[in-house]
Amino acid sequence: MTDAKSKPRVGFIGLGNMGRSMAGHILDGGYPLNVYNRSRDKADELVARGAVWCDTPGALATASDVVITIVGYPRDVEQVYLGENGILACARNALLIDMTTSSPELAVRIAAEAEKKGCRALDAPVSGGDIGARDAKLSIMVGGAQAAFDEALPILQRMGPAIVRQGGPGAGQHTKMCNQIVIASTIMGVCEGLAYGKAAGLDLPTVLKSIGGGAASGFQLNVLGQKIIDGDFAPGFFVEHFLKDLGIALAEAERMQLDLPALALARKLYQELAAQGHGRLGTQALFKHYGA
Repeated sequence: MTDAKSKPRVGFIGLGNMGRSMAGHILDGGYPLNVYNRSRDKADELVARGAVWCDTPGALATASDVVITIVGYPRDVEQVYLGENGILACARNALLIDMTTSSPELAVRIAAEAEKKGCRALDAPVSGGDIGARDAKLSIMVGGAQAAFDEALPILQRMGPAIVRQGGPGAGQHTKMCNQIVIASTIMGVCEGLAYGKAAGLDLPTVLKSIGGGAASGFQLNVLGQKIIDGDFAPGFFVEHFLKDLGIALAEAERMQLDLPALALARKLYQELAAQGHGRLGTQALFKHYGA
């Protein structure tokens, strides 16, 4: 490991809408930074600011004390951690932090394999979207050992103020499923409320001034509701990625013999939206279901 008096070298894999900002905050915090992304051009800005490009996830893991990942799907997490020449094949006494929203079972598996390799692993999915990533205001839900959490905390604090250890391996992912389940029903309510207001001939910005300050207020209404009114369906969080999350949540609920009808309805509506070619729009594009 790096000398205790200096900051550990952090490796960051996944420089998409959120990851690029998150990695930038770490670099701004004075941490030496290695980066990898499947599309190299997304790393150009960070490299220009002093980050070091690595050609593979394995090469990054070899050269890093801490490895952070935020990739697309559980299959991507599995490949980058457990694949041939992946992170666990190459890391040495490293702290591994997966910030992807992924499968709780996979998080448990990675933690067990990491321990065999002499590493520490945390699952630490986030909430706050691209705005939270940009402004370093993410909520970070962490699963894993207390000692590993304490080690990771100074780095995680570069990305957001709300950082809570939820329990052992997989607990962070289960907590993120709670988050997505709440969002799924909330965004349906936002879309239906605004669709009702539109059909009633109300001025939607004026409606939002009233209900946005009352009991209905919150990010989904005040931020995404405003985007809906503006006709802005650009992604802060992709429909296709939200569908992935809802699928994980429903699978876990089924495993626990828990019936979540609103979650099932939300997935059905988002599946229809994606089938219409809107998978790369933001989650607020659900408003299109109501004739937008």
